[in-house]
Amino acid sequence: MRQRKVGVMVESFPMPIMDGIKKASELGLDGFQVFVTGGVMAPENMTKTGRDDFKAYVASQGLVISALCADYGYGFLDANKNDEYVPKSLACVDLAVDLGTNVITTHIGTLPTDMNDPSYKVCQEAMTVLAKYAESKGIYFASETGPECAEELYAFLKTIPSKGIAVNYDPANLAMNGFDHINGVRVLKDYIVHTHAKDGVQYSKPDRSVPSPLEVPLGKGNVDFPTYLAVLDEVGFDGFLTIERETGEDPAADIIEAAGYLRTL
Repeated sequence: MRQRKVGVMVESFPMPIMDGIKKASELGLDGFQVFVTGGVMAPENMTKTGRDDFKAYVASQGLVISALCADYGYGFLDANKNDEYVPKSLACVDLAVDLGTNVITTHIGTLPTDMNDPSYKVCQEAMTVLAKYAESKGIYFASETGPECAEELYAFLKTIPSKGIAVNYDPANLAMNGFDHINGVRVLKDYIVHTHAKDGVQYSKPDRSVPSPLEVPLGKGNVDFPTYLAVLDEVGFDGFLTIERETGEDPAADIIEAAGYLRTL
């Protein structure tokens, strides 16, 4: 059985970031992802000394940073918002360099189904700027899966003229939205640099009129993890499976269980 790299989204622990990093180390995880869009981790709030100290602390815990999360919550389909959030995202690329990780993840927004939609071009322009800058720094700027099927995301990524564009593959987001989370790996295989280990179900509201996604503990939802991981192996992915637990009464217990489960596969 191969040794998989298992990490955690450190904010999934209901505790301060530094304590969460220590907790990840105590659990024997290999690394973690951390949000950098606000608070002490935001680029504008981290001095050179602060960056060096944080990197040293991570190393002292025997961990690596699997990725930074630079998701400001707006995507990149609005030109007016891009005037603010593209520069902020560029600063996150510089932060990634200083902290010693080569992956930044974000949600780029729900792509229009019509490639001639003006917002599609707006997103293309923003992602080209971000991807080219990331590539120049040895960083991948990775779009998280979920709002659209893998084929539609792939079509978009192919229009970005840079090797800095990439994918953070979240099978639960796809499954919760009714998309194929297994074959999607094969579709996006050339772009996947990081993954989220999360689970969920797609269910209908009581009147069954609207499908509503629900995140559940890993292994308890619609994600077929044995097959999913086998396909990741098939396409040669050797990166992180980063556990993300956004809900639940005891996220820490769910993370411990998830890590154990992943290492049995």
